[in-house]
Amino acid sequence: MKKTLIILSIGALLAACNKKAEQKTDAAQDTATVENTAATEKSPGETAQFDISSIPVSNAELGELPFFSFPKGLESQNKPVQRSYDMLFFPLKGVMTPIEGKVWKTYVVNEKSNTEDWSLPYFLKSYDDAITKVGGVKIFDGKVSQQELDRIKEDAKYFGEEGSIDYWNEPVKVYAIRRPNGDDIYIQLYGNTATGAIQILQKAPFEQTISILKSDEIKKELDTKGKAVLHINFDTDKATLKPDGKTAVDEITTVLKTDSSLKLAINGYTDNSGNDAHNIQLSKDRATAVLNAITASGIDKTRLSAEGFGSKNPIADNSSEEGKAQNRRVELVKK
Repeated sequence: MKKTLIILSIGALLAACNKKAEQKTDAAQDTATVENTAATEKSPGETAQFDISSIPVSNAELGELPFFSFPKGLESQNKPVQRSYDMLFFPLKGVMTPIEGKVWKTYVVNEKSNTEDWSLPYFLKSYDDAITKVGGVKIFDGKVSQQELDRIKEDAKYFGEEGSIDYWNEPVKVYAIRRPNGDDIYIQLYGNTATGAIQILQKAPFEQTISILKSDEIKKELDTKGKAVLHINFDTDKATLKPDGKTAVDEITTVLKTDSSLKLAINGYTDNSGNDAHNIQLSKDRATAVLNAITASGIDKTRLSAEGFGSKNPIADNSSEEGKAQNRRVELVKK
């Protein structure tokens, strides 16, 4: 009887030890699983970015934008939109990504003389074949999420104009052609049962075409027109003068010192980005910053006034980045 009790006790002890070992092993596996999950999970917005260097370089001779003719029997519905500098969003790996450069875009329809019905497969296949033959690579094919469209809606100013992509209802195909000089080409297109649209962008840097007026030019403008338009650079969305903005202020100060009887109204303007109340305040703050910089150079403050008008009275088209740059200005008006 005693031997039986001893054997049972030893068996119970061994079973307990085995159970603890199994629990320890399970716990270790759970820990490893948690660590692996933590290592692979990404925080919101941390989606992997498309890398143009991941596709081969194309040395094909492409000519000038838009590079491709229309497929036989198809034509532009209206005059294509073409800009030497602009910004478009492309769904790269599903993330709507802004790219800047030369732009061409249009809606595509059957030619008026074409007696056949519109064929979406013909439209899509024609471009797919032409693009891939010159080294283009399809980098996205599918629907863009509503979350992505909502995220960029404040910055995407061109949804709805000629050549727009219907991201909300249709899948979009995106191609990239990597060029040896970095002027890479991005193409996106979509279609439905009646029409298609294509957008082509060739990467290009922004070229500043605005120069600072010298004091003699400012004086001439004031004498002949009663006002002078200056494009004074500030920090983005701020009223802090950049170095070349301070140079422009020095030129204004020279004019005021040369003509002691001259009085000026300094009027600030913005482009149409943002809401009206913000733009009016920003333009006033910038005009005041110019006034303060001038008076700091010894000009009597009573000879000057500052006011802001926001995006009112644009002098260029706000639908392009070049136009927006023209509208961000300071006007000196002779009193």
